[in-house]
Amino acid sequence: MKKEELPNTIPVFPLSNFIIFPKTTVPLNIFEPRYIEMINDSMKTNKFIGMIQPKSANHGKSTIPSLHKIGCLGKITSFKETDDGRYLIDLKGIIRFKILKEKEDNKPYRICEVNFDDYLNDLSEKKEDLKFSDLELIFKDLKQLFEKRGFIINWKALEKQSLDETINALAMASPFSLEEKQVLLEAVNLNLRKNKIAEILSTYTFDEYNNTTLQ
Repeated sequence: MKKEELPNTIPVFPLSNFIIFPKTTVPLNIFEPRYIEMINDSMKTNKFIGMIQPKSANHGKSTIPSLHKIGCLGKITSFKETDDGRYLIDLKGIIRFKILKEKEDNKPYRICEVNFDDYLNDLSEKKEDLKFSDLELIFKDLKQLFEKRGFIINWKALEKQSLDETINALAMASPFSLEEKQVLLEAVNLNLRKNKIAEILSTYTFDEYNNTTLQ
């Protein structure tokens, strides 16, 4: 995609503890009526929706959760309607965005004005220069954490992917907190994201050593 093809306004799908990165594809099961309508509207236009995390604590009396400022624009690449009215879609991450403001609209879902300027490198096809050997310790620690939490990962299949796809897939699937995943999403490049994963893992291994969090 080119910068000129990016939309200024997008529907957003707030989903807690879930992130999507550019150049990764995730399946989604859509069943709430407001998001069924959102997908219908998106399929009629540019097939774009923005994935964003709501903040963990919502202060005040409002039942509408406040949103993080950074999310990822996704494009619907596969669409199927089930017999019971759900939508099964594949969403491919395109580029991260920053919310400028939320727009008032009569739609049941939320719509935001967004800016992509800080993340235009997401559109590049260039691969970042990292080697699997740089990640051996991270993979070892992350594998241990996944297994401790009952997650099953096909590590051999991951190693056949490009490095950015592998790191992003692990970041998305990881049993990290909402805030930790948001930190990974906002990391400017792959090298920084790798370092952030290592930092997060160091706190988990420390907690495990002190027997306070991992049971």
